[in-house]
Parts: sequence; structure tokens; C-alpha cells
Amino acid sequence: MDILKKINEDLVTSMKSKEEGSGLRTSTLRMIKSAIKNAEIAKRGKGEITEEDITGVLSTMVKQRKESVEQYLKANRNDLAEKENKEIEIIQKYLPEQLSAEEVDEIIRATIQEAGITGAKDMGRLMKELMPKVKGKADGKLVSQRVKEILTPNS
Repeated sequence: MDILKKINEDLVTSMKSKEEGSGLRTSTLRMIKSAIKNAEIAKRGKGEITEEDITGVLSTMVKQRKESVEQYLKANRNDLAEKENKEIEIIQKYLPEQLSAEEVDEIIRATIQEAGITGAKDMGRLMKELMPKVKGKADGKLVSQRVKEILTPNS
């Protein structure tokens, strides 16, 4: 529960802080705690919530905000897009360090070797093997895009 403990400590610090921008930080941390609490409730009877579960919740929150940023930019609402980007920065502080594109490519190639993947027809099987290895450490969209490029190099 290191992530949750850190979030709780940071929330208390943020609430006590009088510095500029601490309001957004406080509200974002409260949102994170609420999302984690909802995940705990959904998991009741199936065991305790794990660090992996919390990482999944945080990854989902980042993904949702990235989609919102795209929509706000299309609607020419840069103010809202900027707010979402600041929330993304806050949330990402609690996620494991993200893998670079090169590191993702290495993991993909190693998984292709391990699983004996022969071509694009095996993409579903490759993604099934790959996602647990990169969960929370790389964006699923990026992974999917890189897999397509590696499996179909001539397109």
C-alpha cells in the first residue's frame, strides 16, 4: 500500500499548504482517493486491493484525461485542456516510471521470441502476453501501435 500511503501523506501536505496551485493538487488527490475507494468497493469479497490494482486505476485516470485533452483542444478550450494536463502530471507522479519507446520495442521483440509469434495474425495473442509486462509502465495505445509496426514492417 505504498502508493496509497504516499497519496494520503501528500493530500495532508497539500491541504495544509498555502502555495499557489495547491487547490488543484488537493482536488486531484481527492479524486484519486475516491477512484481507489471505488475500486476497493468493486473488489469487495475478492480480496484486498493491490498495488497493481491501484496502478490500473491511476493509468485509467491518465488515459481518460488524455482523451479529454484531445476533445478540449478540438473544441478550442485550451483552458480546460491545460487543467487536465496539470491533473495528468499530478497523477503520473504515483505511477511507475514510464518506459521509453525503445524499451517498449525491446519488450515486444522479446515477447515475440518467447511466444513464438510468426506474424500479424498472432497480434491478439502477443498483446495478451505483452500487456501484463507493461501494465502501468506504458500507454496501451503506444504498445498497440508499436506491435502493429513491428509485426507488419512493410506497411
